[in-house]
Amino acid sequence: MIMHFQLNDVTKKLPKHLHKFIVKQPYDEYTAQNQAVWRYVMRMNVNYLRKVAHKSYLEGLDKTGISIDEIPHMEGMNRILKDIGWAAVSVDGFIPPNAFMEFQAYNVLVIASDMRTINHIEYTPAPDIIHEAAGHAPIIANPEYAEYLRRFGEIGNKAISSAKDYEMYEAIRLLSILKENPNATEKEIQEAQNAVEYLQENMGELSEMDQIRNLHWWTVEYGLIGTVEQPKIYGAGLLSSIGESAWCMQEKVKKVPYTIEAANINFDITKPQPQLFVTPNFAHLSLVLEQFANTMAIRKGGLKGIQKLINSKNLGTIELSTGIQISGIFTEVIEDDNGKPIYFKTQGNTALSNRDKELIGHGIEHHKKGYGSPIGKLKGINIAIENMSPRDLEAYQIYEGKRITLVFEGGVKVEGNVITGTRDLRGKILIITFKNCTVTCKDKVLFQPNWGLYHMAVGKEVVSAYSGAADINSFKDITEVSKTKTHKIKYTDKERELYTLYSNVRKMRAKKTVTEEKLTVIYNQLKNNFSNDWLLFLELYELALQHNFSIQQELLVALQKLKCNKSYTKLIENGLTLCQ
Repeated sequence: MIMHFQLNDVTKKLPKHLHKFIVKQPYDEYTAQNQAVWRYVMRMNVNYLRKVAHKSYLEGLDKTGISIDEIPHMEGMNRILKDIGWAAVSVDGFIPPNAFMEFQAYNVLVIASDMRTINHIEYTPAPDIIHEAAGHAPIIANPEYAEYLRRFGEIGNKAISSAKDYEMYEAIRLLSILKENPNATEKEIQEAQNAVEYLQENMGELSEMDQIRNLHWWTVEYGLIGTVEQPKIYGAGLLSSIGESAWCMQEKVKKVPYTIEAANINFDITKPQPQLFVTPNFAHLSLVLEQFANTMAIRKGGLKGIQKLINSKNLGTIELSTGIQISGIFTEVIEDDNGKPIYFKTQGNTALSNRDKELIGHGIEHHKKGYGSPIGKLKGINIAIENMSPRDLEAYQIYEGKRITLVFEGGVKVEGNVITGTRDLRGKILIITFKNCTVTCKDKVLFQPNWGLYHMAVGKEVVSAYSGAADINSFKDITEVSKTKTHKIKYTDKERELYTLYSNVRKMRAKKTVTEEKLTVIYNQLKNNFSNDWLLFLELYELALQHNFSIQQELLVALQKLKCNKSYTKLIENGLTLCQ
């Protein structure tokens, strides 16, 4: 297997199923204009954000090795990030939410490898390296926030999605890719926009993943900190957007104290946000996260937990009160008149585990066609099977070699010959195995003798339900990388000619070989062939001003003329301010 990233003390702990999302950073594909866009945005951000960002931002830029002048190399970032216990890997745009959260749980920052185009210099709907590296990375240098991020990933990757969530993920991924691609047609963008809007209107009840994604958005991406009257910025979406970092400070953007209610407030990734949430400090983020976790099926279990897994139509796990864990795709649950689950069923590959470790003899090769088991206590017996001592089990005839009939309170009947029991290290019985077994509930047959051995899970209640497998090694990787790939921009010969001019300016600045003669040659080429490229005019003016070249006045006139185009007015004005 070809590795697209360097293993270090952090990344070597990543489970192998996450490796496929990691791509090689396409550093050679960044154009000199991309580098200029990075430099412009970073200079603008640092100049403005030093006044409005949380103090951790500027401190974190130094700690995480992010340069203002050039797009960071992932290897260089990792050498510095390891000192604070984190790492970074490059990915292709949006990845599935559960995978994104799981990377965070392992202290790994996923960084979209693409770079925004000059046309989206203020804001991009697609994740890019400015957003990820310059937005997320600096704040994780704050220990309190870094632990919140890790814990968020740990809890978030267990959140249960709905069947429509992945469809929405794919729709948003496509829309963001098209909006950032200058070669995309208006028709393609509109069709993708319509698809996202249709799904947004027909998602139904918010899933756990929807809700925790909302919390992530209003904190990690668009969070403010301090007081509602005088907030500071810490969210990566704001820190990486020169447009929205200024926008969010205006009075017309509503500021709301951050509470668990934010989980129910949706967002539109393609538009500026009309309201933002303010946390008093980073510790409060962890408090709200714990409050939300207490509402999740991973902590609540029960009938609703199983129903969430059934609705997700994806791999999930339930844990019974004994500690036995059943991982598979859940398809059915039978409940009693009081709304308690009395029997569950999976379809296809299923694995049984205890303490997140697969039980020997109970992997997917042994449960290929699904699995089902009763839940609850036996009818007429006060003590649950899981609490029975060996003497109790013998008294109730539940031991090897006996043919017995177990009737559960919910009405499920298990009749067969006991072969053996499987216990955990503490001696608690997890599974009772039968041969010649029939399982029924009223008139419904749930298991027949000719299906083989019946392994009945022991547990009086479902204490937890969550996304994914208990043992990450139990299943072959079923999470797929999106087939919709980030579009590689095709450049014309004319565009390559422009990027050569950018490159020449970049080299002059770096090597300190700036002369008025060289600047004038580039200026004339720019004026004659690329008269609307405001950013390179700005870079030339900056150098001319620094060296007091006479051409500076002519460049300033050209920039003032370009300011008449409303698309450039603010960008040029901000750039001229930086040059002073």
